[in-house]
Amino acid sequence: MTIRTILVDDESLAIQGLQLRLEPHEDVEIIETCSNGREAIRAIKTHKPDLVFLDIQMPGFDGFSVVQGLMEVEPPLIVFVTAYMDHAVRAFQADALDYLMKPVEPERLAETLDRVRQRLAEKRGMEEAGRLKEALAEHAPEAAEAMPDGAGDAPASNRFEKLINIKDRGQIFRVDVDTIERIDAAGDYMCIYTGDNTLILRETMKDLEKRLDPRRFQRVHRSTIVNLDLVKQVKPHTNGECFLVLDSGAQVKVSRSYRDVVARFVH
Repeated sequence: MTIRTILVDDESLAIQGLQLRLEPHEDVEIIETCSNGREAIRAIKTHKPDLVFLDIQMPGFDGFSVVQGLMEVEPPLIVFVTAYMDHAVRAFQADALDYLMKPVEPERLAETLDRVRQRLAEKRGMEEAGRLKEALAEHAPEAAEAMPDGAGDAPASNRFEKLINIKDRGQIFRVDVDTIERIDAAGDYMCIYTGDNTLILRETMKDLEKRLDPRRFQRVHRSTIVNLDLVKQVKPHTNGECFLVLDSGAQVKVSRSYRDVVARFVH
């Protein structure tokens, strides 16, 4: 699956830097680059890309104006890229898939692309289900009527784990994912914290992330994943860092490279 991509930034060095960071991702095909918002709207309407990396602060026609200019067409997935944290809330209000801070870090970019691949797979699954239903309607109407409207949604909604089996201290614990508060990595071992227990799971952070719903479980540090549903407070710290206070009272430090995650809690 090729991800047809457009890069938009008024700074040529920023575009070149993002191109370099995208090179290791062989499924990303850069089909166009744009230096301003008006060029971006024309290119998006012409090429109909899957993904757009969109700078926010551009002279005359900023990134939010680009999104507004696409109201009458089916928009691509939008990832805002900016040097300013102040725009984070508006970015998510504009239904951006993600929000990256400049300079974009390779690890953070890889996580964003994983979310892009997941979203595109879901979309294409729904489109295929729609085409199947149309074909059935033409050749087997009774089968089409029996096919549920949400047939294409089932794989997406059921993709992530509801229970995780953890073998620890000679026992097997069946852990409800909803009760997981945070996860800390220690090499190839994960420390799973629930409300009343701490368990050790032999698995890599990367593999465990694939099993958890990214709409709820987000990495806030190179070695820490947090259940966003269990965050009750954000405490600013120095140098752009902050702490998330969880329901249990535990405090988790958010590193600078993941500080855009905090924007989801700012209202």
